[in-house]
Amino acid sequence: MVDLATIHVDDLMKREAKKELERLAKLILKHDILYHNNDAPEISDAEYDELRKRNSAIEIRFPEYIREDSPSKRVGAPTLFDVADQKQSKGFDKIKHVRPMLSLDNAFNDDDVHDFVSRVKRFLGLADSDIVALTAEPKIDGLSLALRYEKGELVSAATRGDGVTGENVTANALTIETIPAMLKGGGWPDVLEVRGEVYMGKADFLHLNESQLEKGGKVFANPRNAAAGSLRQLDTKITASRPLRFFAYAWGDISNMPEQNQMRMVERFKEWGFDINPLMSVFEATDGALERYRLIEAQRPTLDYDIDGVVYKVDRLDWQDRLGMVSRAPRWAIAHKFPAEKAITIVRDIDIQVGRTGALTPVAKLEPITVGGVVVSNATLHNRDEIKRLDVRIGDTVTIQRAGDVIPQVVSVDTSNRRETIPEFIFPDVCPVCNSPAFAEGDDVVVRCTGGMLCEAQKVEGLRHFVSRNAFDIDGMGEKQIAQFYERGLINEFADIFKLETYNDASDSPIQKWEGWGDLSVTNLMQAIDARRRIEFDRFLFALGIRHLGQQTAKLFARHYGDYETFIKAIEASVAGDETARTDMTDIDGIGDKMVDTFLTFFADENNKRIVDNLAAELTIIPLEIQSTDSPVAGKTVVFTGSLEKMSRNEAKAKAESLGAKVAGSVSKKTDMVIAGPGAGSKLKKAQDLGVQTLTEEEWLELISGL
Repeated sequence: MVDLATIHVDDLMKREAKKELERLAKLILKHDILYHNNDAPEISDAEYDELRKRNSAIEIRFPEYIREDSPSKRVGAPTLFDVADQKQSKGFDKIKHVRPMLSLDNAFNDDDVHDFVSRVKRFLGLADSDIVALTAEPKIDGLSLALRYEKGELVSAATRGDGVTGENVTANALTIETIPAMLKGGGWPDVLEVRGEVYMGKADFLHLNESQLEKGGKVFANPRNAAAGSLRQLDTKITASRPLRFFAYAWGDISNMPEQNQMRMVERFKEWGFDINPLMSVFEATDGALERYRLIEAQRPTLDYDIDGVVYKVDRLDWQDRLGMVSRAPRWAIAHKFPAEKAITIVRDIDIQVGRTGALTPVAKLEPITVGGVVVSNATLHNRDEIKRLDVRIGDTVTIQRAGDVIPQVVSVDTSNRRETIPEFIFPDVCPVCNSPAFAEGDDVVVRCTGGMLCEAQKVEGLRHFVSRNAFDIDGMGEKQIAQFYERGLINEFADIFKLETYNDASDSPIQKWEGWGDLSVTNLMQAIDARRRIEFDRFLFALGIRHLGQQTAKLFARHYGDYETFIKAIEASVAGDETARTDMTDIDGIGDKMVDTFLTFFADENNKRIVDNLAAELTIIPLEIQSTDSPVAGKTVVFTGSLEKMSRNEAKAKAESLGAKVAGSVSKKTDMVIAGPGAGSKLKKAQDLGVQTLTEEEWLELISGL
């Protein structure tokens, strides 16, 4: 059988393209779950983005085969920062960002950057000859921070967190010399949120580690971890003793905008007392921005701070506003990453790890090697097919690649050094945890355990996902605690977490008496659990850990159905064979048949349904907050059809969603209004037949004018 992954996009036949898009959708979803949900990534940032790039390239060439579950329609969770110090900051208050702190999409070559500019032009309806000026600046490898100033005075500092809510580190931020407690000069807005990166210089990092060694303290793996661990200290004196710095490069909430472009706005930051990167500049030609990338890459070894790429941003702020955001990233910015770092080492063993969805993932256990300042001892082998493709064996000499702070990958095997006695690695056909049969379904490259919730690995991983940051986010209950409570029989399913206090009170060996625990820590844990008895609808759905159900999909379901009761009735009706209920589900823009099938299969299982019902009985599930409640279209379902002349279809959809509307792909009885441009066909006719309100593009723009 031909390995489709080895065929260039330009050489794919239609049938092959369709199958390759299916493969990529599954593979990217797997890595989204591993990264965003399990905090256990198995591939580098560079390889992940190569997968997304290939998926996008095939979709551009074969738009008729774009899948409903395409990665291009799904948004993962914002990037989380690392906690490097032993003293983790569990005691910080939370701050909700007025404007979300999003991550950036990535580019890895010049063509990607040119494609980015082309997308900007298409979205804005510009001609190919129109100039899109870009700023270019080094991408600092540090910790994102948002500083809120009111009337020039610093009132709060918050980490990125999950992008929506961060940790309040104001006291620690005030110890950093390059963060002004009071803005300098004048002309700043009454409310100004300055965003940037906290980092540690390379020389300071080396001196800190030398000092830590002398004191017998924690030695940090790299400057980024040192900066993250230093900023998130409960003892402000420790933060003050660490040589942290801050580069300002963006803004969030702002009462009025004093400038009209990105570059001038950042220059204002310098006037107000912030450090800005001296290598930042603006270019009218994309080639000029790329030349700056190469200049910065050449200077990288001589810089006293770590960088992992260059960020380009559309310079005109009015265009940034029009381009807007998606849940994953702004449309007006992209990060051009540097090539991944590589090293050569030896495979000492190959372990098979079982994930939350039953996926059997091979991991190479390596002779420890330093790559980019970090000691690496594990590398992913992805799946059974990748082991076969590489022909990697225990004892082989291999090249590994690392990009960012994720688990590296094995990229090649040096067979010239292989001993003849080294046997071929045989991938197991039974689960190493529960001994249930394990196989890959259809064309799926992932071998999965069939044990389901009977498999301890899947059960424990599901519980870990449930309490993770983007799900229930229960303070004091992480992977270690989940494993401990499960092994001791206190927790077996989700609802047990909310019965833990009752179970503990009845136990002959209460948690307070366990090593590492005490009365205060148990009290704090129980209070943290009680605090999560009220949970947002979308977080509840995401926490269940259903395959194909990411954060964005959970929000689509939550936004469409409004509340949990309505949702569960629709699920029960669909499972019972009600085609109207099922069609209503597949009509949600961004939800496809395959995703719905997986969802309904989950709820059709009596054991799964029982687990969810038991959990719901312990909770108050809060409806998803509509983004704009004072909008005339908030909560309404709208459909766009025909050609739009005043704005692109993407721009129209983004604007509608920002006003709290639900954008659907087809017309039904639940559609509230159809916006029809020239050339509107069957959707307009169906709307008229159903008596759905129809508007021209001009009427739509008048309706939402001023919002």
